[in-house]
Amino acid sequence: MAARQHWSGQDEDEPECSVERSLQVLGERWSFLVLREIFAGRHRFAEIEASLGIASNLLSARLKSLVAADVLCTRTYREPGSRPRQSYHLTESGRELRVVLLALQQWGDRHRARPSGPSVLRRTRGDGRRVHVGFVDDDGRAVPQTELLMLPGPSSTTICPS
Repeated sequence: MAARQHWSGQDEDEPECSVERSLQVLGERWSFLVLREIFAGRHRFAEIEASLGIASNLLSARLKSLVAADVLCTRTYREPGSRPRQSYHLTESGRELRVVLLALQQWGDRHRARPSGPSVLRRTRGDGRRVHVGFVDDDGRAVPQTELLMLPGPSSTTICPS
């Protein structure tokens, strides 16, 4: 199979499907859990490690991978009397994953609910109205899933099922 030109500007045999390319970066179990912690305000390795109960070697590898993929960036900090360390922060591309994380949460609340209810409620800051993840058109109007049409894009060489 011939190499194709991709968004990275490099000739590679990357998958055509953007879902598959995204899962190459985010598909490992710990990725979204690490992102959840960072969205919750935990930026330091020890904070994330303690909150998740993840082995340090796994967390280190996951953070390194997310930084390499430009989902996270690092900032150096230094506690008094300690060596410099890195804290982890969302890049613009990482911040855009919030909607994906909340869609996973919404799905889990709906299809894997605990008897006691959800652990987090999504509300607006101003008046506390419930917030749902869904599809909207260019004018901001809600689009039901039954009205969503998936068409081949400019880089498509195959037609994927919708």
